[in-house]
Amino acid sequence: MLNLKSRLRRPAFAAALLAATAVAGIGAWQVVPAFAQATAATQSTEHTAPIDTAHPAAQALPGFADLVQRVSPAVVTISTTMRQEANDQASPFPADSPQDRMFGQFFGGHHPGMGQGQGESQGESQGQGQIVHALGSGFIIDASGRIVTNNHVVKDATDIQVTLADGRKLPAKVIGVDPKTDLAVLQVKSSTPLPHLALGDSNAARVGDWVVAVGNPFGLGGTVTAGILSARGRQIGQGPYDDFLQIDAPINRGNSGGPLFAQDGTVIGVNTAIYSPSGGSVGIGFAIPARVVKEVVSQLETNGKVERGWLGVSAQVVTPAMASALHLAAPSGAMVAEVQDNSPAKAAGIQPGDVITKIGAQDVKDPHELARIVAEVHSGTEQTVIVHRDGQDKTLSVKVAAAPDQNVSSQADASVKGGAKLGLGLAALDDQARQQLNLPAGQKGVVIAQVQPDSAAAIAGLQEGDVLEMVGNQPVNSPEQAAKALRAGTKTPGSAVALRVIRDGHQAFVALSTPDANAG
Repeated sequence: MLNLKSRLRRPAFAAALLAATAVAGIGAWQVVPAFAQATAATQSTEHTAPIDTAHPAAQALPGFADLVQRVSPAVVTISTTMRQEANDQASPFPADSPQDRMFGQFFGGHHPGMGQGQGESQGESQGQGQIVHALGSGFIIDASGRIVTNNHVVKDATDIQVTLADGRKLPAKVIGVDPKTDLAVLQVKSSTPLPHLALGDSNAARVGDWVVAVGNPFGLGGTVTAGILSARGRQIGQGPYDDFLQIDAPINRGNSGGPLFAQDGTVIGVNTAIYSPSGGSVGIGFAIPARVVKEVVSQLETNGKVERGWLGVSAQVVTPAMASALHLAAPSGAMVAEVQDNSPAKAAGIQPGDVITKIGAQDVKDPHELARIVAEVHSGTEQTVIVHRDGQDKTLSVKVAAAPDQNVSSQADASVKGGAKLGLGLAALDDQARQQLNLPAGQKGVVIAQVQPDSAAAIAGLQEGDVLEMVGNQPVNSPEQAAKALRAGTKTPGSAVALRVIRDGHQAFVALSTPDANAG
């Protein structure tokens, strides 16, 4: 179970304490009048009728016994063995940092700054390395013995064993894995057909619906917990396609890969991660929606890998200042920072500076949404793309291609706030500057030679060494031309102007704004 540890322990505790205090206060305020009424009634009546515990109102809470009895035979425990060398999986992050803790939870427990890692694990030394044993959960999806679990449960395993609900232990092999969604499909062989579960409609699940989780937390196989669906569409930093269901049914280490059930007994999610300051459940867990599981499992069973759609752009968030600079009604959409050569986006005429607002029938709210929507489009499919360009919407047609193995859609957020002055020093981009900045001989633009601390430029994220290519939609090729365009773009109080810059060989857009009419 991935553990997203929180550093905000004191505020969380304070909030919990405050909530308890508030509830206690309300309860006291409500109970006192009720108690007074009950006392008065007792004093005026010699005999009172006993409470009718058989009344339907006294049995309002749901029971899940029938559901659990029906689905539990198809839930399995997964035991893995892996060998880790002494320096294997060393964390590249500072010890005990949030990134370091995340690395440990994802890749296993035995490295600096971490306790136990994926599932429930323990290690034994052998020579220069150690043998690590881990436990997780999974569930059977067809009678032939196909099993769904998390990729991080079986990652790097040299031996995988599945324990069925009836106690049988069967060796398993990996059919395919998809690290980007943390899913894996296994196969076991059985002399008899196996009980199996159906993947349900996670799109139909509503926030507030009852859900049931079954799995192997802390090695305690067949454990059942219940709660509600707390939220949808959660992004927890696991990858470019995050789209998790958040639940409050307690899940813990070892629940990884186990099923999340709707009330009809269908699987609507795969339990994958928890958010906790302690490593145990605090009521915030995350599951991969069945909608995603169906598509990934189908491709893994057919091809052994997952093919995703590819557009060929790098995009960044549209901030309020950038929306103002581009005359957008709201800070929404994905702003194209770069268009890759020989990409579907290039062929379709998408340009840097375009804001993609819609693909097909789906609205694009941000770069993450763009990556998710495009990834779900099958290669070769024609899609309409609506972009905002030069103050107007433009409809383009793009033929989505298969994503290259190394391609991951990226985001380059531009953090922009107001400042008293622009605070920029500009210099000509000559041959010497091009050589120092590793730019091609024909590169146009102006070098940002100085950024004053606490200025609008600094707050916008501009850095010395950035190459300013465009101010608004105007190319700039000299410091004088750039300064004139900047003054024109920021002369109105509260105005903003979009800048296209090159940094470390990559293009990005930055919104430069100022509340000062005399900024310069």
